[in-house]
Amino acid sequence: MNPSTIAGTINPLSQGFLLCASIIIALGPQNLFILRQGLRRQHLFATALFSTLADALLISLGVGGLSSLIYGSSLIHTVVTIGGVLFLLWCGARSLFKAYNPDSVTEQTNSQAAATGLLTVIIATLSFSLLNPSAYIDTLVIIGSKSLLFPVDQRMIFGIGAVLASTTWFFTLVYGASKLSPIFRSQKAWRTLDVVSGVIMLGIASTMVMTLLPAAI
Repeated sequence: MNPSTIAGTINPLSQGFLLCASIIIALGPQNLFILRQGLRRQHLFATALFSTLADALLISLGVGGLSSLIYGSSLIHTVVTIGGVLFLLWCGARSLFKAYNPDSVTEQTNSQAAATGLLTVIIATLSFSLLNPSAYIDTLVIIGSKSLLFPVDQRMIFGIGAVLASTTWFFTLVYGASKLSPIFRSQKAWRTLDVVSGVIMLGIASTMVMTLLPAAI
């Protein structure tokens, strides 16, 4: 392989990696869920793996051009946005309820609490990945539109770079969080995390609602 071919391969790969890495670290529903799984030390590998697979699917669709179909249709965009708002409202309200209901936090403070079943964790992981509106914006819009700047034969390489960034981040986050679990043995720590999670998700939901208002008016 000549130097020009190598450079042509590395450039889209590195750009895909750096772009995805720069947007995936934002604290949203998916990252908060992965963080909590790491702190609980429950099914770490499965959580990171299925988060990665879901992200890889969305990135593939975005690089493949699905973003133009979804966001080119006002109806589809509205339906996706409303679904995301409802999902975030439910997650945010649930987090705040747990924060202000001491009985719901008791189980979390016990490091030996009964582990959640693997299937339940997989379903929850896929839900936070595929029902998360931020994930669609990151993959289908930002990463998908950026990939269009590359020739067709380099878009897949760009997508691979983005998937590598997702993989690195999810595994680092969940296993890194597991090292912090001793800090979260108190009710206060878990309740603080619940409040922060709830406020963030309700804030994102309100921002999404604002994007719908101009269309409704």
